[in-house]
Amino acid sequence: MTGHVIDLRSDTVTRPTPGMLAAMAVAEVGDDVLGDDPTVIRLQATVAERAGKAAALFLPSGTQSNLAALMAHCERGDEYIVGQLAHTYKFEGGGAAVLGSIVPQPIENGPDGELPLDKVAAAIKQHGPGLGAHFARTRLLALENTFNGRVLPAGYILEATAFARARGLATHLDGARVCNAAVAQGITLEQACAPFDSVSICCSKGLGAPVGSVLAGSGDFIERAYRWRKVLGGGMRQSGFLAAACLYGLDHHFQRLAQDHLNAERLARGLGDIAEISVRGQATNMVFVQFPPDHGRSLQASLRERGILLQAAHVTRLVTHLDVTETDIDAVVGAVKQYFARVK
Repeated sequence: MTGHVIDLRSDTVTRPTPGMLAAMAVAEVGDDVLGDDPTVIRLQATVAERAGKAAALFLPSGTQSNLAALMAHCERGDEYIVGQLAHTYKFEGGGAAVLGSIVPQPIENGPDGELPLDKVAAAIKQHGPGLGAHFARTRLLALENTFNGRVLPAGYILEATAFARARGLATHLDGARVCNAAVAQGITLEQACAPFDSVSICCSKGLGAPVGSVLAGSGDFIERAYRWRKVLGGGMRQSGFLAAACLYGLDHHFQRLAQDHLNAERLARGLGDIAEISVRGQATNMVFVQFPPDHGRSLQASLRERGILLQAAHVTRLVTHLDVTETDIDAVVGAVKQYFARVK
């Protein structure tokens, strides 16, 4: 496979743009573990301000950011309520249990990622003397936005976080793609994050940075998360080079996420015209399609020869991002049409 590559496997595959590389090259750096990397300090202050939180912390990955958040909210033997299909529960190696000694209580997700509040209420354990001593102490409700590309409904977020507060629970948002959610809803990042006690914001997806997530919350919360970042091995030295990329993405790639959403709509429409394919849904920058079972792997191989990458599955997720243009979308649709015309 040579030449131009169209990679639809994820929005994590982006390469730094020339402008981002230039910002990284001239970044002022220091030793962040000692607290004196000026570009990291600026990134943390910027994210805290834009997310409407008191403080923020730069971490190497979204997985570590979420885990540090869970460990800052919960003590050993505590419980957090989370979606059955949530990233923090299903796709992060069981870190909450393995490294944090935190018990996950999964709830079946609704179609937009919501957790039915009656089921959340039923899952909350009483604690204290007597019968409560038998249970893990429920401390936290964790939600995800976006969820499989779908925006968590704003009304549900307000209802769920108010419910959690009334029951004495903290709230955390896995906001790996909360920037997509904000742009899709036409709201600010602060508005998207406001209902939550903490939020993890990934810079290496739609914003296009090569590495990094930022965790935001109260000052006391970030102090606790800072300690857990060190314990988890997340302390970096001259990480201002990476922070500069994140800052560039926030300043230059935030609003352009709308183009990714439009490209996903274009892709869904184009593939929807192909009789052999079932488009199972499109939301923000993700399209879910079902190929005939006996063609998924051969189609993947055929497209790869043409410089188009996807991961065929029972339901295949195609993700648009800043390295995918309208012309690329049309090329993908054309290549899939040609494949099925050839195998008929």
